[in-house]
Amino acid sequence: MSIDANKQLVRTLYEQCFNHGSLELLNELLTEDFVASPGNRGRAEFAAGVAAIRAGFPDVRFELEEVFGEDERLAVRWTFQATHAGAFNGTPATGRRVTQTGNVLYHFRGGRIARAWVQVDRLGLLQQIGALPT
Repeated sequence: MSIDANKQLVRTLYEQCFNHGSLELLNELLTEDFVASPGNRGRAEFAAGVAAIRAGFPDVRFELEEVFGEDERLAVRWTFQATHAGAFNGTPATGRRVTQTGNVLYHFRGGRIARAWVQVDRLGLLQQIGALPT
């Protein structure tokens, strides 16, 4: 696939799956043997992670700041903003508005995402919801 097709696939992942909760699309977007960091495997585990984010932050909105790459790899820098309106990581809803940033390196195979290496500011997010001291 072309780099533009891969970019569109990633944009669909964020807009439809993360922002709108259309997890059924993961069958079209991810390979059957998809691997995410730190080694989670398969579409079902990825869907569970997205569902956990959406349960804790139902109004989550990911914005892609940068998307670039070559061949079968794309790098993405994103920011999300949301309200902590549900339990997340064992912390009950606080109603606090949060922002998180992240970087992801995607690897594609056969027109689908095969691998994702993710680095996020989870510490900052947990501090914002009061789960950890600042």
